[in-house]
Amino acid sequence: MSLQAPEFFAELCLPFTDSTVVGNTYYATPVAGAPLRLTIGFTGTIYADTYGGLRVAVVHADRGEIDAVALSFVDHGTFHRRDEAQNRLRQSSTYGTFNEYHRPGQPPWEGAVTTGLRDAIEQYTSVWFPGAWAPSARSRPAARTEHKVPSAPASPTAARTR
Repeated sequence: MSLQAPEFFAELCLPFTDSTVVGNTYYATPVAGAPLRLTIGFTGTIYADTYGGLRVAVVHADRGEIDAVALSFVDHGTFHRRDEAQNRLRQSSTYGTFNEYHRPGQPPWEGAVTTGLRDAIEQYTSVWFPGAWAPSARSRPAARTEHKVPSAPASPTAARTR
């Protein structure tokens, strides 16, 4: 079965225009003309066809891989809501993971909340590709609603001098 990787990476809303997905891996050149590239792939677990996170790597065009970080789905709350709704225990081997076997018409990563992963990728790439992550209007709702606070009334002395 397919991981539907292009759809997963599209769900992350990464801002890199020079990017593509080949197989189950995302490739990007965040800074045009620079020798550094970004790759993001799924990390496996000890169970066949089961994935527990993403591996984000910085690759130099001539020197190969320079740095990499593993971002687990558990650490970034990707499947927390889904697992809580299904009463899955955190100690369970399937908590915070997904596998290639899924409901027809649904992606294998159904129920994923990618906000934490996206934030971690943004933080990591801002170190290696400063300025490449353009400020964006995120599609996710803000954590709090903004309220306008009324300005303080003018002081009595300021009102009299007018």
